[in-house]
Amino acid sequence: MGTVSWASGGGPLAGYAAGYRRELERRGFSPRAVRGHLELMGQLSRWLAAERLSAADLAVARAGQFFAARRAAGQSRVPTMQTLVPLLAYLQDQQALPPVPPAAATPAEELLASYRRYLARERGVAPLTVLRYERMARRFLLGRISRAGAETGAEDLSGAEVTAYLAGCCSRLRTIGSAKREAADLRSLLRFFYLKGITAPDLGTAMPPVAGWRDTRLPAVMSAADVTALLDACDRSQPSGLRDLAILTLLARLGLRSAEVAALQLGDIDWRAGEIVVRGKARCQDRLPLTVEAGEAIAGYLRNGRPCSRCPRVILTLYAPYRGIHPSSITRVVYRACQRAGLPPAGGHRLRHALASEMLRQGSDLVEISQVLRHRDLATTSVYAKVDRSALRTVARSWPGAGR
Repeated sequence: MGTVSWASGGGPLAGYAAGYRRELERRGFSPRAVRGHLELMGQLSRWLAAERLSAADLAVARAGQFFAARRAAGQSRVPTMQTLVPLLAYLQDQQALPPVPPAAATPAEELLASYRRYLARERGVAPLTVLRYERMARRFLLGRISRAGAETGAEDLSGAEVTAYLAGCCSRLRTIGSAKREAADLRSLLRFFYLKGITAPDLGTAMPPVAGWRDTRLPAVMSAADVTALLDACDRSQPSGLRDLAILTLLARLGLRSAEVAALQLGDIDWRAGEIVVRGKARCQDRLPLTVEAGEAIAGYLRNGRPCSRCPRVILTLYAPYRGIHPSSITRVVYRACQRAGLPPAGGHRLRHALASEMLRQGSDLVEISQVLRHRDLATTSVYAKVDRSALRTVARSWPGAGR
């Protein structure tokens, strides 16, 4: 890319510009992104020189002052702190910045850390589920601290307060499923309090259940033609299109969940045997046959779309630094694919429903569908029996008085 022009004029960060450029290129940043990061580095270096500061004086607070100065100078699009993360990490590795002392943990943070260890070590909860439980626990504890001024947020907790909190959550949440999930997360936290002796009664058992009945609605499904249109809308001439095709094929043809697609690793694919290892719920690992269509989609992405990276995940982000994709990003991939195909927006689970419905239409029974979808309880699969409305009409009794 040539020399960094601003570095020839000196400045506290000039000596690190060439090395920072090489580091960005090594991590896979595009030439345009490298230029943007180096321009920001030059602006920061000139600001430090004007303020008579050295590289060692650079810290988060100083960076905030730099951004404020750029806004005061009339810059319309001022970068955020996230943009400086690669630079700060590089300067830290070069020991140009003093080590950041760890912040003193508050009693609430210590309690949350203990809860996090309990979920991961004692209960064996999956990492993403641990994050979900911890987010709910943080909201609950910090809310109590702000209201009651307690240290940890768990002092003098009563059943009436738990019930009031849950009632307030149910009034804000839009669906019964969200309310049930919030109740389950809160019940886990309350049982942790009881096991650790933080609360004398087991408030988790005293929580009222969220009213709702299972399987009262028909599962939303996509037709086979819509699924084909979704796959055909991927641009196979672009790396992004090859990645989207691999993701959508795994969802639609193998029935994988979004988290399972995100967790798929290169070593999980046995090309000779035509099988893949799926890392499912409750840390279960299942071997599934790799269909020709799914294998070709993955191979096309690995050969022509996947960036070079040491990350073991199959599906990576489109932009550097390359890392495994998050399950929520897979949902956005499906949304964009629906938009390209002219279909109503749908999530990744809709494709899983579509696979089950198509299997049922072609004559598969519920046991076979349960095995493909890896349901631990056949009752979970039984919801798809309601999709075949033609078969249901043959067993439905006439409504009394309908013939009058």
